[in-house]
Amino acid sequence: MKKFLNLFERYIITALLIMMILVVFLNTIELSIILLKELLNPPFMLLDINNILDIFGYFLTILIGLELIDATKIYLVEEVVHVEVIFLVAIIAIARKVIILDVKALPPVTLFGIASIILSLSVGYYLLKQALNTKK
Repeated sequence: MKKFLNLFERYIITALLIMMILVVFLNTIELSIILLKELLNPPFMLLDINNILDIFGYFLTILIGLELIDATKIYLVEEVVHVEVIFLVAIIAIARKVIILDVKALPPVTLFGIASIILSLSVGYYLLKQALNTKK
C-alpha cells in the first residue's frame, strides 16, 4: 500500500509540475504580447505608470511560477521540501502585491498588515539562513 501511495504521489507531483510549466509558458507569451502591444501603441515605445505596474505584476507572477517549479522539482528529486524556497516564493508574492497595490485606496490597517507580513517573512528568512549557515 505504501508503494502505491508513493507512486500515486509522484504522478500527482509530476502532473502538477507539467501544468505549472504550461502556466508559466503561457503567462510568458501573454506578457510578451501585452508588452509588444503597449510599446507599439501611441506614444510609440513609451509606457505609462499603469502599464508598467501591470507588466511588473505579470513579470513577478512568472517569477513566482518559476520558483514553484523549482520547489516542485526539488521535491520530486530529493523528496524534501526546502523551506528557503517557500520563503522566497512568499516574499516574491508579497512584493508583487505591494508593487501593483494602490495604497491611496486602502485603509491604514491594511497597510500595517502588509508591513507586518513583510517584516515576518524577512525575519523568518533571515533566521532560516542563520540556522542553515550554523549547520555548515
